Amino acid sequence: MTSTTPAHSDPNRHSTSLHTKGSDIGESQNNAVSRNNEVSRNNAQLQNNAVKGLIVMDIDATVIDEEVIDQLAMVAGVEDQVAPITAQAMRGELDFEQALRHRVLLLRGLPSSVFAQVYRTLHPTHGVRELIETAHQHGFKVGVVSGGFHEVADMLVRDLHIDYCLAHRLEIANGVLTGNVEGDIVTKTRKQQMLSTWAQECGLSMDRTVAIGDGANDIPMILSAGVGIAFCAKPKTRASAPFAIDTRDLMLAWPIIAQKLHITN
Repeated sequence: MTSTTPAHSDPNRHSTSLHTKGSDIGESQNNAVSRNNEVSRNNAQLQNNAVKGLIVMDIDATVIDEEVIDQLAMVAGVEDQVAPITAQAMRGELDFEQALRHRVLLLRGLPSSVFAQVYRTLHPTHGVRELIETAHQHGFKVGVVSGGFHEVADMLVRDLHIDYCLAHRLEIANGVLTGNVEGDIVTKTRKQQMLSTWAQECGLSMDRTVAIGDGANDIPMILSAGVGIAFCAKPKTRASAPFAIDTRDLMLAWPIIAQKLHITN
């Protein structure tokens, strides 16, 4: 008589079944750990990639030593008419929009090639490159807001590796300046608004922002920022700002920023 062994009594089969279940459980646990580790790595990566702060600066007499509109006026031969208006406007003694439109009108007839010509005459302020590089190394974004002109500002943004820019555009027809400004005027309110807008785009609260400027039209953004710095500023601006730097070295702003925003490395 042939005898048979029931399946449940087969020790090899029973052993194989237990081994398979154990492998499934172990594999599932390993997969869970792997997924958790991946999530942790992704979260760490997101945290590392998150913007840590935002610095927004005026261009004329802050990021660069010159006032671009005065340099354009020099080429046009109307510097004596334009420069005094610029000085008054920056001190807050004139309505900025009216002063800008009046000065731009005096530039009518200049060739569009003047922008590259003027750009070659500009001097980035001492320490600005180091400030931007240091800010980027610490996860900051850097923007500029200017009562000047995109036609020149965009070249500066390219060469200094700046992340954001707001400026005016000059109307050009048949290769020459018409004497008009295109679009809205970059007022002191507009500067303040762009600081807030860029902060939101970066996912930052305003206490992680820095504003640096020299003119009266920079005061609202300086007062709105977490760290507001008057840089070699007009008396009204200097008196209004929480911090002031009187030496033309923008890298002097970094110790202030690092202390106020608790940057330790």
